Amino acid sequence: MSVISSLRRLTFVGLRTIRQVAHIPVRLQSKIDNFDDMECALDATKTRALVIGLYMSTGDIRLQELKFTPSAKKYNQSVNGELDRQVRLGGPLPKKGEARLFYGLDDVFNMIALVGLGDICDGYNEIEEIDESKEAIRTGVGVACLALQKHRINAIHVEDFGHAESAAEGAALGVWVYQELKNKSKQLLIPHLELHDSKDCTGWQIGLQKAAAQNLARQLMDTPANIMTPHTFAQNAVQILCNSGINVEVKVQGWAETQKMGAFLSVAKGSCESAIFLEISYYGTNFDERPIVLVGSGVTFDSGGLCLKKPENMQYMRGDMAGAAIVIATTRAIAHLQLPINIRGLIPLCESMPGCLALKPGEVVTAMNGKNILVESTQHDGRLVLADALYYAHYFYPRFIVDIGTISKDLKRSMADTCTGVFTNSDSLWEQIRMAGVHTGDRVWRFPLWEYFNKQVTNTESEDIRTMGHARGGGHCRAAAFLRHFVPCGEWLHLDIYGVMYADGRILYT
Repeated sequence: MSVISSLRRLTFVGLRTIRQVAHIPVRLQSKIDNFDDMECALDATKTRALVIGLYMSTGDIRLQELKFTPSAKKYNQSVNGELDRQVRLGGPLPKKGEARLFYGLDDVFNMIALVGLGDICDGYNEIEEIDESKEAIRTGVGVACLALQKHRINAIHVEDFGHAESAAEGAALGVWVYQELKNKSKQLLIPHLELHDSKDCTGWQIGLQKAAAQNLARQLMDTPANIMTPHTFAQNAVQILCNSGINVEVKVQGWAETQKMGAFLSVAKGSCESAIFLEISYYGTNFDERPIVLVGSGVTFDSGGLCLKKPENMQYMRGDMAGAAIVIATTRAIAHLQLPINIRGLIPLCESMPGCLALKPGEVVTAMNGKNILVESTQHDGRLVLADALYYAHYFYPRFIVDIGTISKDLKRSMADTCTGVFTNSDSLWEQIRMAGVHTGDRVWRFPLWEYFNKQVTNTESEDIRTMGHARGGGHCRAAAFLRHFVPCGEWLHLDIYGVMYADGRILYT
């Protein structure tokens, strides 16, 4: 699998959130370090649970022979068939993505969670564009671990279900919850996770690292905006990445002014928080190798500026820095997995607020590449923030550029929270990220970069380019057409993650 395929699982914040919304946070390094191994101090007398699996074909109601996974079959034999008997007494079998709990079957485990995996023949579903087998493992294990966590289980042993990486990922994502601001006496216990009856320790550790990256992004996004300001985000980025051997340069607003980043700085004018630009460097191979450049939009709170958003639309805008959080989490995961690639991360950080110096509709700002931009609405700040960072990327002679941001609400209107919108000038990059989405359960959908949308943002007599254009609908396509004007030559991939910025996990497609 290609480099971008191996990273695909780390670049999204929605849809894998079995617990609650993946909206927004990070404050203390001691908290962050817990993500690395998902471990807590254990006492030998504390409670333990086991997660094992069961297959069931659609319409199988006779239950003549239960199709346990190999580990479950072995456990059933160790308890002299008691698991089989309890399952039959308990009524309908657990469906795919469901879990059933059993108590006191042996002297080792206090609880047993039996996970429904669906049909044993499940695999790649061409219509749904997803590997249903891996998704069933992730979802089922996550649901089981969440149910066990509510019983304050200290240690959860999970079988590999034929794919240890997916099992580890589902387990670690399922038990995570943002609770730093909750009274400690009422916080949920984060159980220790262990691999059961399997030799695939490598796959298990990779799954834990991928889940840790996603949980870190969720942690950064879930922190309230009064805590996670641009300066606080920068401090956390330095702590997180420098401890992983990654170089972070914190460039202040004066530096951005010398670089003539007029588009980026125009967004920050209305806030008392000054703008910050983070430049991240990771070298996993020869220094002469061209890097992959990751650009993440870092608007730590988006009020809409003078074009103020409605209160209900501002509810989750502390998560508007999802792109920046993803770049941080992805880079740290790359370092921990020791991938042989070079990464350059670019993160413009600011707040979009309606202060006395705030950007006004109708203003014209000059971007780093010299283009004059007509600002038609101050609500479209994400594309302005990304524009200068994209152009700045050409200084590093990148292999390709990936930019990530919560850019347009039109994407959520058209696709709900089912997928990430992809715009790219490279068919090969698209195919790689599409196949990676199939294997990871985070689906992507390609949208066009047609000249029609380019004309919408360039149809102006007085300026070079405009932020919106006159057309109704298709805002995500016009935003991509806008950003394309600031991309240097080479392969480019734009990920609009507005649709998957937050999700409650109630609608699952397994």
